[in-house]
Parts: sequence; C-alpha cells; structure tokens
Amino acid sequence: MKTIRLSPELEKRLQCAAAVAGESLSEFIRRAAAERADLLLSSGGHEDFADVLGVIRGGGGRARRTGTAFTDILTDRQRSR
Repeated sequence: MKTIRLSPELEKRLQCAAAVAGESLSEFIRRAAAERADLLLSSGGHEDFADVLGVIRGGGGRARRTGTAFTDILTDRQRSR
C-alpha cells in the first residue's frame, strides 16, 4: 500500500473525474496509474532491446581523437601568431 499527497486542487479534480466515471476516488487513481504505467512500458520499445541496453560500447573512432585534433589546431594557431 502506498500513500500519496495531492494538492487540494488536484484532489478536487480527481474527485470530480471519479464521480463522472462512476468510480470511487481510489479506484479512479488505481486505474489511472495502471493505464499510465502500461502506456509508458508498452510504447517505449525498451523491452525490445532490454537484453542489449547499456551493454554496447562504441569503439570511439574519430570521436576518440577529437581532443587531440583540437589541441593540434590550437597549437598551430598559437605558432602562427
């Protein structure tokens, strides 16, 4: 069981929405939370890549040498002054 704090304005909006839906406030909040969780977990596509997320490392290539190239350019500019 979890407890949440709601601003008075949000609580009033939720109570009105629950009444329109014909549900108790608790049921309305549970359904809303479940729908939001389902939406986020199903639309993110992360489960398709769960076995590889965070385990792939790039080789770096040119990006790894960017700092060296930048230093060389600055050094050349300093020499030409």
